[in-house]
Amino acid sequence: MGSIPSSLGNCSLLKALDLRQNNLSGSLPWSVGQLKQLQTPHLSNNRLLGVLPLSLQNCINLETLDLGNNRFSGDIPPWIGGSLTVLRILRLRSNTFSGRIPSQIFNLSSLQVLDLAQNNLIGRIPANLGVLKAMARPQYVNRYLFYGKYRRLYYEENLVMSIKGQLRTYTKTLSLVTCIDLSQNSLHGDFPEAIINLSGLIVLNLSTNYISGVLPEGIMNLHELSSLDVSNNQLSGVIPSSMPSMASLSYLNLSNNNFSGLIPFSGQLQTFDESSYYGNPGLCGPPNRKVTVKDEIGNGIKDKWFYLSTGLGFSAGLLVPFFVLAVRRPWSDAYFSIVDKIVDRILEVGSGKAMSHKKRRHHQ
Repeated sequence: MGSIPSSLGNCSLLKALDLRQNNLSGSLPWSVGQLKQLQTPHLSNNRLLGVLPLSLQNCINLETLDLGNNRFSGDIPPWIGGSLTVLRILRLRSNTFSGRIPSQIFNLSSLQVLDLAQNNLIGRIPANLGVLKAMARPQYVNRYLFYGKYRRLYYEENLVMSIKGQLRTYTKTLSLVTCIDLSQNSLHGDFPEAIINLSGLIVLNLSTNYISGVLPEGIMNLHELSSLDVSNNQLSGVIPSSMPSMASLSYLNLSNNNFSGLIPFSGQLQTFDESSYYGNPGLCGPPNRKVTVKDEIGNGIKDKWFYLSTGLGFSAGLLVPFFVLAVRRPWSDAYFSIVDKIVDRILEVGSGKAMSHKKRRHHQ
């Protein structure tokens, strides 16, 4: 607990700094800008506040900047995209940053994880989102991220990420992960079509904003996409017919929007249940319970045939014996004679039981 001392700036050879979950408070000291060899600072899950010091732009070797789950405020500095040119991971989630997302961030050619969720960001998603080079192609080479190696000691990079609604810690495979999470802000405007250029993107979460427009047919270009969450927005139109071809998709949440029309329930979309589409009253067809007009007509025809065939069968069951018995008079006499005897026998048994019951009551 306590605050980060300004003397930290004297550790000029420091490469990794991990102060997560230490109940630290106060602001980030200006002296942090003196750590010019620093590559991976983790200061998440504390109570740090204030704006990011301008001196931080001097830390030009930063590959990770993890300041999530604090109380930092103000605008996200544009200089992050201009000075921290080798940044791979930018995690600023769960703070109180406000204003617009600076377009300069999308000039970071090495950026693989962009997590700005749960802030107070407004405005449109910048149109140059699609130029993130590290997300424009799949990451096939797994590179272990070790920092500060000294006498067989080193710091192994790791990151906690919210994916598919669950917190997951990545270490050995972190270099393969590509993620954009802008959820739970106040972003508006049309769905950023430029995002379809990021064919190496694995996780996309734009949920709980005010994003409108339609999902583009070109979304099928996101070949590596495993998780797509655009729930709780104002998206409309039909679900792209190309989405069933997204073979890597294992998590889908389109709920609480204004989508309409028939769900393209084939291919990969057959693996998702109705919870993926909840809250879109204009959607119809499986897996939703709401049926189409075509289905209703088909079901109506089936019902009519069912009742018609049942009625014909019942009528035949009554009429056929009647006609047979009418033609064969001796058969009819024998038939009705047997029926009369059975009925008489039933009545006799019933009458006998009633008399026995009365006698017992009398004796009581």
